[in-house]
Amino acid sequence: MEFSTIVMSRYATKKFDGRKIPETKVNELLDMVRFAASAINLQPWKIKIVTDQKIKEQLRPAAFNQEQITSCSHLLVFCADPDYDSLISRLGVLLKKSGAPEEMQKNVLGMAAQFAGKMSPDQKLAWSQAQTYLALGNAINGAKSLGFDSCPMGGFDPKEFSRILKIPSPLLPVMLCPLGYAADKPMPKVRFPKEDVIF
Repeated sequence: MEFSTIVMSRYATKKFDGRKIPETKVNELLDMVRFAASAINLQPWKIKIVTDQKIKEQLRPAAFNQEQITSCSHLLVFCADPDYDSLISRLGVLLKKSGAPEEMQKNVLGMAAQFAGKMSPDQKLAWSQAQTYLALGNAINGAKSLGFDSCPMGGFDPKEFSRILKIPSPLLPVMLCPLGYAADKPMPKVRFPKEDVIF
């Protein structure tokens, strides 16, 4: 499927038919998400995957009772990770394992430390949230490319999700992405014209 077709045909599915997506397909999608763009390659996100129906039913009231939560096959909970000390340390290990030249390792880690060092805790969280949206973009377009549907969702209570799913601090749920096979029909896409977007 052409990328332009994926972008134009993808939509925020409001109801799924309950069929399970094969785990092989989900794993393909997770690899697409894993390779999302990321500033300084810090990848400041983690994803909690929920498939247990009882847990999804517990989560639904914390997402304004939206049906996608319980009718989906897999619920991806995208969490921002603002722990930059840990992220930089892990990136250092990753670069070393990958065989990156020492000079490159030094430059990348130095840049990351300088970048993170200038930010307050609130700024770190905000930056991690923004980066997490890049990973979400790969998820919603990747799902369509693999033959199933998705719905990016920001309408939920992060504290309740953290409590129910036992998400450890400092991770913060920022977006949900239910996956499945659509049981509804897309509405016509309504977007601002190019003249309103480009200036």
